[in-house]
Amino acid sequence: MCSWMVSSYFGSILYSEMPFNVEIKAKVSNASQLAEKASQLSQSEGTVIHQQDTFFNCSLGRLKLRDLMDGNGQLIFYERPDCGGPKLSNYSISNTPDPEGLRAVLADALGVKGKVKKERRLFLVGQTRVHLDTVEGLGHFMELEVVLKEDQSLEEGEVIARSLMKDLGVREDSLVTGAYMDLLLEAQG
Repeated sequence: MCSWMVSSYFGSILYSEMPFNVEIKAKVSNASQLAEKASQLSQSEGTVIHQQDTFFNCSLGRLKLRDLMDGNGQLIFYERPDCGGPKLSNYSISNTPDPEGLRAVLADALGVKGKVKKERRLFLVGQTRVHLDTVEGLGHFMELEVVLKEDQSLEEGEVIARSLMKDLGVREDSLVTGAYMDLLLEAQG
């Protein structure tokens, strides 16, 4: 993990009430193979979720409104360093029954950075959310989110993440940094 960045990046946030997770994101070359492995590990076929994330201009961290495409949404603020490998992420989420109305208000107030449309297949493996994402304009990706328990250290989360990477056949050279929004903006370049 880019642990040398964690204390300087999060500073006093480490003692906040926000939940934390250890994340890994990787480009996937064979989505069906990864889905098969994730299915075996989770003992489920996973849940398919369609999402559209609108990112807003934000001076600290990232702010996005996730439209769950069923009349509900989530306003999500998160901070994490942009580095390869496992990384600490802290976040806060507020559910909304009016994603369209909230999107309009936030767009007026902050401006829109961009949108990310994806189909997500969610697998639960222990305390880890394994996402197999098909991102419009980018392709296939995998995200691991090890949700840390109150008494767990970052190191324990990293061990879990690295073990799942190995079990899923995710190689170090396929890891990516940043959010999908960053990758889309870079591709539009």
